[in-house]
Amino acid sequence: QALLKDISQLIKTIETDYPELYQFLDENPSTITTEKDPTIDKKVLQEYLESLKQLLKHHIETHQIVK
Repeated sequence: QALLKDISQLIKTIETDYPELYQFLDENPSTITTEKDPTIDKKVLQEYLESLKQLLKHHIETHQIVK
């Protein structure tokens, strides 16, 4: 439950604060499975959460506004 809540909150933050990044969530390679019948478990959700965090971190680091 906590992982799903964290994922939802992070996606909402991306959607609200970084709309230019939100469009790429569907293209995130970690969301594409090569398995015929993928199993969604705690490990998979944790990996997805970490991939979202890394995506956002990379975006922030590479798109800083210089004042």
